[in-house]
Amino acid sequence: MKAIATEFRDRRQREERKHRLNREITAPEVRLSGPENEPIGVVSLMEALRMAGDLDVDLVEIAATANPPVCRLMDYGKFKYQEQKRAAEAKAKQTVIEIKEVKFRPGTDDGDYNIKLRNIRRFLAEGDKCKITLRFRGREITHQELGLALLNRLRDDLADTILIEQFPKLEGRQMIMMIAPARKKVGGKTTAEAGGGVEQAG
Repeated sequence: MKAIATEFRDRRQREERKHRLNREITAPEVRLSGPENEPIGVVSLMEALRMAGDLDVDLVEIAATANPPVCRLMDYGKFKYQEQKRAAEAKAKQTVIEIKEVKFRPGTDDGDYNIKLRNIRRFLAEGDKCKITLRFRGREITHQELGLALLNRLRDDLADTILIEQFPKLEGRQMIMMIAPARKKVGGKTTAEAGGGVEQAG
């Protein structure tokens, strides 16, 4: 029973590793490369293991399906560390852009407007996009110009920091505008300034 448990543990560790090492390799001969990835040629498994012992490194099976399998002499712990470091660096470079929704009403007062404006500035500074939703209630829908004026005011307040991805557009009882952080300056103007005015909704 103990032998089965040990075998299972070894197999699980091997699956986590993705590579077979040293005496886990079963092929009678291997195509070997050295610690600097220099080709050594096809040698017997025993010879490859002896060389690994002499150099105090691991014999690592790189391509198990090749005939004969491709192996390399290397410090496996160091190799794994560098592989994990590369993966972590690649992950860090993948910035996730979120879309934050900020809701307004046509009659939003100055105090509330300024709080929401600060939040929008913060979202943009963090690299996120913002979906500005302006909701009309009841008869407010007959005064779309009030909503448009508020969105124009917002656009003017953020003029130098935003790129408008969708100009104010009426969707049901909501007017929606999509904004993103402005890109780098192009010929003295931001791309947001080059984007033009707000279209009349309706």
